[in-house]
Amino acid sequence: MRRLVIPELLDSDCGTANEIAAALSDLRRINQWFGGIATTRSLIQCVALQTEARQLSLLEIASGAGDVPQQASERLKRAGVQVEVTLLDRASSHLKARSNGLRATAGDARLLPFADASFDLVSCCLFAHHLAPEELLQFVNEGLRVCRIAVLINDLIRHPLHLGLVYAGWPLYRSRLTRHDAPASVRAAYTSDEMLRILEQTDAARISLSRHYLFRMGAVLWK
Repeated sequence: MRRLVIPELLDSDCGTANEIAAALSDLRRINQWFGGIATTRSLIQCVALQTEARQLSLLEIASGAGDVPQQASERLKRAGVQVEVTLLDRASSHLKARSNGLRATAGDARLLPFADASFDLVSCCLFAHHLAPEELLQFVNEGLRVCRIAVLINDLIRHPLHLGLVYAGWPLYRSRLTRHDAPASVRAAYTSDEMLRILEQTDAARISLSRHYLFRMGAVLWK
């Protein structure tokens, strides 16, 4: 199945306030039930184990309300790892929806409004597939500039079976935006091999790529 980029409705806030709120709620449940939070937790834990760190600062890109890093950090706290989360999203309306008391700012992921080495980690969930290969390169290198340890990527794997599962999940979606955007996300996602070929062109010193539950991939790009 070749990669096909279809503009996603939530990206352009193409909907009523209620539709957007329902789509963000769908996204929270998708990440909770189908591996999003677990994948981010696993990637942070990988860094914590290899660096023996017990406290990490993390900048979450395209964060929305920040449910994924917040819930991942709550699970890691029980394992003795403290994660201080800062959110960044292009749309301030997404941040205002539910910032959960976290520090948050609006900005461009490809031109981060932070100084070099401002955070231990720069992370994203379901963001990489929105970017063309050259944009993904730019984002990762910018993340490597801003981080002290690593950039973490949590995203989908493009596969025909994954697309079929997304269509099968339509009864679970509350928003028409999700019914459009969920299959569009799978079609725009990269395969593991495609992702690795792109990431090998970045400034990362070392790359770890892993597969996770229900067609999720995880990448750790070490500075």
